[in-house]
Amino acid sequence: MAIVWQQEVEGVRYQVRTAGNSVRLYTEGVFHSQYNKRTKISGGIWDLLMIPAFFHDAQDLKRILVLGVGGGAVLRMFLEHLTPDKIIGVELDPTHIKIARRFFGLKNKKIELIEQDAVSWLKSYKGPAFDLIVEDLFSESNGQPVRAVISDQSWAKLIAANLGCNGLLISNFLSRKEILASGYIKLCSNKFKSAWIFSNDRYENQIAVFSGKETSINELDRSLKQASTNNSALRKSSQNFSSSSIKIN
Repeated sequence: MAIVWQQEVEGVRYQVRTAGNSVRLYTEGVFHSQYNKRTKISGGIWDLLMIPAFFHDAQDLKRILVLGVGGGAVLRMFLEHLTPDKIIGVELDPTHIKIARRFFGLKNKKIELIEQDAVSWLKSYKGPAFDLIVEDLFSESNGQPVRAVISDQSWAKLIAANLGCNGLLISNFLSRKEILASGYIKLCSNKFKSAWIFSNDRYENQIAVFSGKETSINELDRSLKQASTNNSALRKSSQNFSSSSIKIN
């Protein structure tokens, strides 16, 4: 693994490293993003923030919001594997935005990167609802990732208010327990028709997926097989996860 760029900004250490064709972002030693320029997939936990999008038809996911950009791996994968009209990424750390543009290639005209606190931005947002929202808000503490926003009921309602009626929400958590205690679960019966937890044995993170329409793993598998016909890396990644449904009352 090679360090291709590093800098300390206001006491925070940033590094961009390469491993083969993969580009990786580390902030204070915490692994924040990875993207493989050749295979157009990350090969890591960030795949699980993208793969659930195949629950829905690509033509229904035109407006995408990503809260917490990091290096921008997920935005790049959405651009490569879906057909969005607009992807908005909201990121508090200006250095992350610079890295995302320079090293992760987030210079496409469909992508808008906004430097702002995600909670404040979403509270003031007055535009049209989004078809897909990814919530991946993390910071660092003692070299470990920690959620930057408590996923209580008020946060869940704010997210839901900006999600289309058939929209898809994908949220990164550190444990299944956190998901089941979150405000999203309390909101399920009113807003969502199906809910899932995705995981990968290589990582502790658990990915919560909530949809405004009925979804099934069989449909997801069919969509992924079609999408990965000419992409062996996507096919391999789409087979490398576990899923379980969350009962909606």
